[in-house]
Amino acid sequence: MARTFRRKQSQHPISELNVTNLIDLGFTLLIIFMIATTVTHQEQTERMNLPVESKSLQTKPDPSDRFESITIAADGSYSIGGRRLTLAQLSRELASFAGQSKPPVFRIRMDAKTTAQQFISVVDTLKKHNLSRITFDTQTGN
Repeated sequence: MARTFRRKQSQHPISELNVTNLIDLGFTLLIIFMIATTVTHQEQTERMNLPVESKSLQTKPDPSDRFESITIAADGSYSIGGRRLTLAQLSRELASFAGQSKPPVFRIRMDAKTTAQQFISVVDTLKKHNLSRITFDTQTGN
């Protein structure tokens, strides 16, 4: 008796859908978004009670601008890029930014209980290095 190795012609549609590739794509996108969000929110991990200002119209920043955050904590410590520094170390760090062709815009984040002298020390250090592009992080009041 002879055997035939041909498939039978079936006329019914395939009712099973292979979703393995879709699951792989979903997990890949999830990992990409998890990495992207941790990088974008990395510099604002330190909880801080920012000074309060009234609501006002804000201008949109230039998309080509690069931002660096200088944080002044309530205890008087300074940090840039998440690294704690003394005022002298901050000055050396700012000197490296001053040598760049297009220095970044500096965002000053300070606790509401920061003294005026600590703030003026940072602004004075920025002025010594001719870094005049500064913004201030605040929270809006009622």
